[in-house]
Amino acid sequence: QVQLQESGGGLARNGDSLRLSCTLSGGTFSRYAMGWFRQSPGKEREFVAAIRANEGLTCYADSVQERFTISRDNAKNTVYLQMNSLKSEDTAAYYCVANINGWILSAESAAYDDWGPGTQVTVSS
Repeated sequence: QVQLQESGGGLARNGDSLRLSCTLSGGTFSRYAMGWFRQSPGKEREFVAAIRANEGLTCYADSVQERFTISRDNAKNTVYLQMNSLKSEDTAAYYCVANINGWILSAESAAYDDWGPGTQVTVSS
């Protein structure tokens, strides 16, 4: 059974940077398409970024484009989310997601079978 575990969340100020990590266990990481979603209290779950299994093609939500970067290290079974120029509206619980169909590149939450427990990011002004 695949398990995902996020780390790297915490407190930041406007303009700061944080890097989230997510490690996959119980599966062959290099086969999985990976992504990040986030959710704030009282708001809908929101797509953040996704990356394909092989060539590393990526896509981003408009709200994080050019500020956030998703990447993966198949040797470490880990996907990263580098978050720069953080804003208060980035405050949310961030969830790592995975799909064994490594070719997908989707912003739809229903496309992902496996979810991590989440890590909280809080950005203050």
